[in-house]
Amino acid sequence: MYKIGENIHIISPKVKEALANRDGAFLVDLARKQKAAGADVLDLNIGPQKKAGPEVMDWLTDVMQEAVPGMTLSLDTTNLAAIETGLKKIGSNAIINSTSAEEERLANVPPLAAKYGAKLIALCMEKSGIPVSADARVSIAMEKLIPRAQEVGMPMSNLLVDPLILTVSGCQEYVPHAIETVRMVKMVMDPAPMTVVGLSNVSNQVPNEMRPLLNRVYMAMLMGAGLDAAILDPLDKELMGVIRIVETRDGSTPLGALYLKLFDAVAAVGELQPEDVDHKDPAQEEVWKSVQVLLNKVIYTDSYLRL
Repeated sequence: MYKIGENIHIISPKVKEALANRDGAFLVDLARKQKAAGADVLDLNIGPQKKAGPEVMDWLTDVMQEAVPGMTLSLDTTNLAAIETGLKKIGSNAIINSTSAEEERLANVPPLAAKYGAKLIALCMEKSGIPVSADARVSIAMEKLIPRAQEVGMPMSNLLVDPLILTVSGCQEYVPHAIETVRMVKMVMDPAPMTVVGLSNVSNQVPNEMRPLLNRVYMAMLMGAGLDAAILDPLDKELMGVIRIVETRDGSTPLGALYLKLFDAVAAVGELQPEDVDHKDPAQEEVWKSVQVLLNKVIYTDSYLRL
């Protein structure tokens, strides 16, 4: 699993302040903590930065190269000039986050990725928004995103298709579609593009204390469908533990064994069964209830774990 650390994000007040004040020490510490926790890539989300984008990205990439030399950086902004500023410094050791199938983005972003040999995250979204069905999302990938990448000469290994996860709070019925989109994208061509998700989107608008559980259960399910990469919080030790359990097939604990059963069930295009779970074990019961919510079999409420 290609793990993209999400913590340098302008939505965080501390990160926003550090960027505004050019506080390199804070960002260096955050970058190093993410790397030490197991991140393979650092996402640098500076926001739109319509005016100061190139200057901010120029400064930030210098800070990151000093903090974590040689580490791949994901340039996360809609400002194309800022993206190219970063690409000029790190070239093929970059990921552009992101393009969509909107005409202007599709015309301008993939050529930048091809020019510098960078990877590109491509969103299954058009101007009209995110389609709800897996079939519609795969159609965007097959008819627009992949052909455009091929047109500009990008290898499939440099394209990361993002099915776009919707939140279980308010868009619950569409949550399973992201899993199926990942599965279908991996099947539609050979070689297939990589797949990536912004994992924490699934738990947006969910009480903070409940978010990590939903994130890690959904992670195991997505991995079962063939997910290659995720933008996630590498400082979440339990989440990173679930990834390790799946990747190393570590069923040495009852909970670890359950996560493997969940992964295997999804990989076999099936579902976790009640008899797979020790319902007297509170931790296993929480996983079971979360699976039912993520599959849209039980209606999500903030009290679903207590029902």
